Amino acid sequence: MAKRRARGSRRVSAAAGTSSQKDRRRFLWLGGLGGAAVIAVVLAAILVPGLGGPSHAADFKFTLYQGAGELGAKEMSLSRLDSKPVVLNFWAGLCPPCRAEMPEFQRFYDEYKDRVTLIGIDIGPFMRLGTHRDAENLLRELGITYPAGFTDDPSVTRKYGVAGMPTTVFILPGGEIFEKRIGQLNFSFLTRVTNSMLAAEENF
Repeated sequence: MAKRRARGSRRVSAAAGTSSQKDRRRFLWLGGLGGAAVIAVVLAAILVPGLGGPSHAADFKFTLYQGAGELGAKEMSLSRLDSKPVVLNFWAGLCPPCRAEMPEFQRFYDEYKDRVTLIGIDIGPFMRLGTHRDAENLLRELGITYPAGFTDDPSVTRKYGVAGMPTTVFILPGGEIFEKRIGQLNFSFLTRVTNSMLAAEENF
């Protein structure tokens, strides 16, 4: 009887160990999906304004992949883009909703480039969503022509409260943030908010 109890105890112990190992693997797997969880939320098209972000756009330096001719230089800072309202889009080369919305931004750019400045800033390396090469490959693959570049300043994600990807910030001349949205945007939304921003600028 004692031997049977001992064998039963060993079986329970082994089962508990297996369960513990499975739990540990499950924990590690879920832990590795932190970035994917953010993308899942974004893919659900949850658009969250604000999220406690700043009321004034923080200045930062960036380097352009493309658009230097339009903006005036390859090395720029946001504060130099103050002649028109700015639509600032944070994106990444391996971000699925970023890829999905880029054609919509291209359409928006083609129609509004004389009235607003659209700039896409790749923050993929900070979000573990791709390298600069991944970003440039995506621009080429989709035929994107609006100004796009990257920043080496990791504090940008904190200063703009980037809690998910992509994140888009609508900025009035002078630097006041008019609107901020997290999630995949379409042409209709971009034009609606931009028209409101342009009207606010005229009434300011």
